[in-house]
Amino acid sequence: MNPSYRLKELVLYFLKLGTIGFGGPVALVGYMHRDLVEKRKWILEEDYKEGIALAQLAPGPLAAQLAIYLGYVHYRIIGATLVGFAFVLPSFLMVLALGYAYVRAGGLPWMQAVFYGIGAAVIGIIVISSYKLSKKSLGKDWLLWGIAIVLAAATFITEKEILWLILAAGVIVWFYKAPPRFKTTNMLFLSPLLLQITSGISANERLSQIGWFFFKAGAFVFGSGLAIVPFLYGGVVKEYQWLSEQQFLDAVAVALITPGPVVITVGFIGYLVAGIQGACVAALATFLPCYLFTILPAPYFKKYGKLPAIKAFVDGVTAAAIGAIIGAVFVLGKRQITDITSAIIAIITIALLLRFKKIQEPLIIIGAAIVGLLIRYFN
Repeated sequence: MNPSYRLKELVLYFLKLGTIGFGGPVALVGYMHRDLVEKRKWILEEDYKEGIALAQLAPGPLAAQLAIYLGYVHYRIIGATLVGFAFVLPSFLMVLALGYAYVRAGGLPWMQAVFYGIGAAVIGIIVISSYKLSKKSLGKDWLLWGIAIVLAAATFITEKEILWLILAAGVIVWFYKAPPRFKTTNMLFLSPLLLQITSGISANERLSQIGWFFFKAGAFVFGSGLAIVPFLYGGVVKEYQWLSEQQFLDAVAVALITPGPVVITVGFIGYLVAGIQGACVAALATFLPCYLFTILPAPYFKKYGKLPAIKAFVDGVTAAAIGAIIGAVFVLGKRQITDITSAIIAIITIALLLRFKKIQEPLIIIGAAIVGLLIRYFN
């Protein structure tokens, strides 16, 4: 089936999404569904669900993996490569500029004020995105809703996505809807196990250390871009002591107030550690595993994804992924909504998005940033 769009159009869409797509992985995957599946109908619902499932099974940032997979759907490796590059480039350039300003100014004192307003608005945005994604993907299937609720609770309690639960969800739906025959489906369980293999390397040069550390971050951390934060903290603050506690918190804040994938915080960290070279090495090392673990299994997903057994497994994993995303919303909300004012900002954001269907999220983000600055000024 020939695509109803040109590769250039898809690349431009992801360039735009990488430039103005605020809200982190939950919001970004919601935007992709809204724009590419519902509005433009460039991507089929089945292809989107396969992309979500693959992104959950493989390590790396969720939104970037889904973008790469959607680029692969009709235009294969060239599409995946161009889309991935277009999606990441805008936010990478932004964090480079912020890194330069941060070093020159010795910190970003205004960032806490801006992040106060934006952080609360982002919670509202991802609440709406999660609601729409759940309603569309889970429908009225009690089993899928049950799985989503269990994963949401597990993610909220542990504050991380649990791979074995996501896999178990796929197996449960697979056994329930299409009893296995133990043929083609076995490959689905092999790759995540292989991805757990680790190895060591000794490196004396700073760039080599950066490259290897961030490659491990991209290769062995599952879930959304937010899941990489604890791993990064253990390495850059505790193990290598490249950054102080405050510098690391500022790096995470930069990632959250810039559009595109949250994991782009690695570019900011790399810049603080070793300048532009450090930023480039950190970003490339982090996204390379994500790219490879998406395009290598993709042909198998396309070939076998329509089989009843695989489809049932994908449905289960998708439900688990949505549950994990919902749990992440509560985790983020617990940290961002710290007082009455931030709660009001989040509630107003939700109300605006429900009342005005066509309102653009960047406008809300800008408004929230201004509110944050005003609150800081008057206090």
